[in-house]
Amino acid sequence: MEHFPGTLSRAQSDDLIEAIEAGFEVNGFGLWALETREGGEFIGFTGLSVPSFEAHFTPAVEVGWRLARSAWGQGYATEAGTAVLAFGFEEAGLDEIVSFTTPANRRSRAVMERLGMSYDPADDFDHPSLPAGHPQRRHILYRLRHPGTIEPLTRQRGVG
Repeated sequence: MEHFPGTLSRAQSDDLIEAIEAGFEVNGFGLWALETREGGEFIGFTGLSVPSFEAHFTPAVEVGWRLARSAWGQGYATEAGTAVLAFGFEEAGLDEIVSFTTPANRRSRAVMERLGMSYDPADDFDHPSLPAGHPQRRHILYRLRHPGTIEPLTRQRGVG
């Protein structure tokens, strides 16, 4: 939670789990628990979600991950992200998947780049859920189009 405004209370965690479960019903996808193959240890989650705020790139579907510190640097996020992208493009039929974070989150940015996602500084945005002046308000956006999608000659802001 280093690059989030704060940790979640038990009630907020319970609400998050309810929202994740509801997402599967509404969208046909959501966030999955991550466990190690070796011992089945829970190390975090990954998956697809629909951002609940309005921005120049929404509506959109986001790939994301949160891993326990003990799981950092072991390739879990990249491995899981690769599987999630394959699911999103092949099973869910998505044309584009995005991911976003704070500029300082170098670890997640590296995962996004290993996943083949592209960064354009013109897509940077202020997260509308955080107040002006908040140190984590500025966010950067990465995008990945389905490999079979033909890019239009000009890209319109806010259009998939």
